[in-house]
Amino acid sequence: MNIYISKATIIDPESPLHGKVSDILVENGNITQTGDFSDPGNTTVVHADGLMVSPGWVDVFADYAEPGYEHKETINTGLKAAAAGGFTDVFLMPNTNPVLGTSAMVESVTAKSRGNIVNLHPLGCATQQAEGKDLAEMLDMRRCGAIAFTDGRKPIQNSGLMLKALEYVRAFNGVILQMPNDASLSSGGLMNEGLLSTQLGMPGLPAIAETMMVYRDLELLRYTGSRLHITGISTAGAVEMIRKAKAEGLQVSCSVTPYHLALTEESLRGYDSVYKVNPPLRAESDRLALIEGLNNGTIDCIASHHQPHEWDAKTREFEYASNGMALQEIAFNVAWNAVKEVVSADRLVEAMTLIPRDIFGLTQPIIAEGQKARLTMFTTNGTTTLTDAKVRSASRNNPFIGAMLPGRVLGIVNNNQLYLNN
Repeated sequence: MNIYISKATIIDPESPLHGKVSDILVENGNITQTGDFSDPGNTTVVHADGLMVSPGWVDVFADYAEPGYEHKETINTGLKAAAAGGFTDVFLMPNTNPVLGTSAMVESVTAKSRGNIVNLHPLGCATQQAEGKDLAEMLDMRRCGAIAFTDGRKPIQNSGLMLKALEYVRAFNGVILQMPNDASLSSGGLMNEGLLSTQLGMPGLPAIAETMMVYRDLELLRYTGSRLHITGISTAGAVEMIRKAKAEGLQVSCSVTPYHLALTEESLRGYDSVYKVNPPLRAESDRLALIEGLNNGTIDCIASHHQPHEWDAKTREFEYASNGMALQEIAFNVAWNAVKEVVSADRLVEAMTLIPRDIFGLTQPIIAEGQKARLTMFTTNGTTTLTDAKVRSASRNNPFIGAMLPGRVLGIVNNNQLYLNN
């Protein structure tokens, strides 16, 4: 397949074209020509007002529910959502049935995605069955393609076991990925604890449930000298602790969801369970701290935390509704809408491709002649409205369906394939 990308601003600090406007010719999956030249013909032409091209984006935390929960999502529908969202690489959460806790399961999931335009990287369980009791065979899973290790939505609660997990992965320079939630402090909580939760009569989930877990894990990281990625941070306190830990030289990184950048607890005034997530939506002061943390580099990555659900899992009493949003295909638009007054497009792209690749050891594609084409094509101009008919995910638990959001993801080039949004 031959592709002619016309007059694109290149966002790739590793490329000699960074910051320049260039045409790009892709032939048989490789970048064969850059600069100012005309369409050679027999190509698919990509052009848009304000077109930008960067190395392919990476989503470091997404749930495709297969195997075991295919009524929520499948690997096939999930990867379609990822392509629409501009992602060429996705890290798959292990909370399936059975869990991604053995080398055989890692190989099985990888095989199902083989040949797709999007590269799928399984996250292996850190503990057996993600039960938080005994360590899983992480080295075996690593050899079979597991990108990092986590118990996903069930963060490791036992400090001694977390210590052992950090020590274990240090032997092969692996990464433990953890959601920051102390279950003993968050049990029963439905939304952010504060004045609004009291007004609404809903049990609160305190910020200290997050900050205590961040504090503990940073202390364990300091003790072991290992590597830790904290995903889904939602509080100003967590941002500050991670900033100080980085300044100290600890090997810690972190990611934030688009919806924590965009929304606050105020969205819950109508008791709409589509806004029920974990960690919960926090106060405006926390949201602003997250945006500033992204801008100054404390927060490294954007993670969609794509968590699809069937209709009746969300459309029920708030107390019994499942947590999560399925918004991977508009993650960029939601994030850009939230941060565009503070964060540059270059910085946002850095958080969506360059830094996650560096943290987790993925190949850094370079936009230059002779290189493989692994590209995301987008623009901050114009708007995107995701209608129900256009949703690629199998699920609809997305509060942004029908909303007009800034920017457009035009498509991706990867694995000698082209995907273009309509």
